[in-house]
Amino acid sequence: MLTSINPESLGAPKGFSNGMLAARGGQLLFVAGQVGWDAQGQFVGPGFSQQFAKALDNALEVVRAAGGGPQNIGRMTIYVTDKVEYSHCQREVGQCYRELMGRHFPAMALVEVKSLLEPLAKVEIEVTAVI
Repeated sequence: MLTSINPESLGAPKGFSNGMLAARGGQLLFVAGQVGWDAQGQFVGPGFSQQFAKALDNALEVVRAAGGGPQNIGRMTIYVTDKVEYSHCQREVGQCYRELMGRHFPAMALVEVKSLLEPLAKVEIEVTAVI
């Protein structure tokens, strides 16, 4: 349903795809930004890696509820409040990512923002999937 598009002229991407082509016939699912909290609105912890894993799992939960899985995600945007903290946690974040997403790498963007709506949130993840 999704095909990774990576022109040689752009070089090999590391941990993402430059583009994702959706086959005809799929439905688009737009998932709202998800933060690292549980069903009661409690954050799983103050650590960046903990919040990243839960935010990604929450986004995947919406995709699963629509009948899809990680392989259906065509685009992911990650908003962080501190790109230096993200960089320091990259190894743990990568491990969390692989546990949840496997070897599927959608088109991605990481954006540092001044703050997120929830004051304790360090990361927010939104995705677009083709189901």
